Amino acid sequence: MDKSQILNAYAFRHACKAFVSQKKISDADFDVILEAGRLSPSSFGFEPWQFLVVQNPALREKILPIACGQQQITTASHLIITLHRRGDDLKPGSDYLESFMRDVQKLPDDVHKMIGDFYAYFQNTLFKIAGDDYKVAEWAARQTYLPMANMMTTAAMLGIDSCPIEGFVRDDLEALLAAEAGVDLSKFGVAHITAFGYREAEPKRAKTRRSRDEVVRFI
Repeated sequence: MDKSQILNAYAFRHACKAFVSQKKISDADFDVILEAGRLSPSSFGFEPWQFLVVQNPALREKILPIACGQQQITTASHLIITLHRRGDDLKPGSDYLESFMRDVQKLPDDVHKMIGDFYAYFQNTLFKIAGDDYKVAEWAARQTYLPMANMMTTAAMLGIDSCPIEGFVRDDLEALLAAEAGVDLSKFGVAHITAFGYREAEPKRAKTRRSRDEVVRFI
């Protein structure tokens, strides 16, 4: 892929408000989109997220009023609700993090201890979020925007549209997912929704952004 193809994908991508509901993303293409999310970076490499792919039409209909009636919920080919970790799992020395470093990252014992100690220092001294469940959860939630952006960009490179969605009643959506999908709200909260599919029409206006001189400063 040359440089122009990369920039063209960014120019192509927009917050698609109307999808062709009958046109579906192929399994092969959606697998690539999911892999872009799975392979995304995170602080300490702890991957504080989970992706719920919501393809059940009845569940989407229940989400629709919670998401302010936004039609992307029901017309998108694929809908991802991204969860962020919260609670005891993100505390230094937790069983989750200890097993993650051991079994997923497969760190040698000395590196495991070094990272665990620095993570505690990070929470206590650098970011000063230790002991504040809300701040720790928000720190984790911010990281989920990395895989969301990577999935949307990957989709654009494949000629697939997307729309990031934050317009929903968080408490109601979390309660619905706990009841309908067994989400453990002591461990996860909802970060955002992303809809994927194919646009019904071209955007009504061209993409607008500030000039590079306004947003980039070399020092």
